[in-house]
Amino acid sequence: MKILVINSGSSSIKYQLFNMPQEEVICSGLVERIGLNDAEIHYKSENNKIDEVLDIPNHKVGLEKVVNLLLDEKVGVIKSTSEVEAVGHRVVHGGSTFSDTTIINQEVKDQIKKLFSLAPQHNPANYEGIVVAETMFPNAKQIAVFDTAFHQTIPVEAYKYAIPNKFLEEHKIRKYGFHGTSHKYVSEKVIEYLGIENSKIITIHLGNGCSMVAVKNGKSIETSLGFGPVTGLIMGSRSGEIDHAIIFHLVNNLGYTLDDVNSMLQKESGMFGLTGFSDLRDIEAEAEKGNKDCQLALDMSAYKIKKYIGSYTAAMNGLDAIVFTAGIGENSDVIRKLVCTNMEYFGIELDVEKNNIRAKKLTEIHKENSKTKILIVPTNEEVEIAKQSFELVN
Repeated sequence: MKILVINSGSSSIKYQLFNMPQEEVICSGLVERIGLNDAEIHYKSENNKIDEVLDIPNHKVGLEKVVNLLLDEKVGVIKSTSEVEAVGHRVVHGGSTFSDTTIINQEVKDQIKKLFSLAPQHNPANYEGIVVAETMFPNAKQIAVFDTAFHQTIPVEAYKYAIPNKFLEEHKIRKYGFHGTSHKYVSEKVIEYLGIENSKIITIHLGNGCSMVAVKNGKSIETSLGFGPVTGLIMGSRSGEIDHAIIFHLVNNLGYTLDDVNSMLQKESGMFGLTGFSDLRDIEAEAEKGNKDCQLALDMSAYKIKKYIGSYTAAMNGLDAIVFTAGIGENSDVIRKLVCTNMEYFGIELDVEKNNIRAKKLTEIHKENSKTKILIVPTNEEVEIAKQSFELVN
């Protein structure tokens, strides 16, 4: 059966059309830099490849352009939308309601909307993808795969916040974690590669959104993102962890409203707030030219990642491998080098020459005598979503 997978990120849309269960990719592509006037759309099938720069103001326009390419008389791969039997959607926040892959109905959509405030850069984009897909693929089953599902194995001492018990018991306020589909996919690849029974792995997902996970024996036991996807590491426009006293100071003493602060932490902070750029490629280019703000932002980002490596190694009482994945993790030799420098105490020793690569498959980038393996594993959330979608409807 043909399954279309739509993965709407905060500033991008990845898509793949699969023949399942063979996991055969019929076509794939990416819409990136959404919201900028130099957005890009990429489309690749067996016989055609398209790369365009154009204005894509929002996710709705981007998704419509993707569907038009799939149906195009010259380059398309389907003649009718009825050929697609299921559409699998990445949905970031499932809250306490969803812990498994779910067929989408009105009730599910309503719940996803209720969680907009907890993932304001993602759940609205995910929801938009669902609405557009329902219109353009009316005969297909719409399926939601939640980023929070992989983290259901985190123990209570890690997911519970030290606030009055009633907030967990009555309001389900706890750490949920995100990027679970990606972390699940890459950790399974690494466990298979290592071939050891009891594995201790740290997966480092670095994109416009960033997160890390301690994966012990194949299970998520700790993660850097929490109740919402704004804490933890420094991200494209999100602050990462911040002293909550700053929020009260901004509101009580500097005249900001709570909405102002929320918007600032979600959309005006992170790498963008530090440099004026949200795309790491621009930041690295500026740093190379001598831009001190950009270089400091890179150093700060790497410093945060190092701290999490230390704490997760402690949580697992050991470390077999660290894994870089997602757009920045897979492609930025600069960030990988900054993270792995002066980490010999943890057995992390980077081979600089091996690091100078954009890996297309699982790749080792550590020195031969490195106690801890350093790996690049290209994530493929789309394959994972297609697998889970197929299993649900068959």
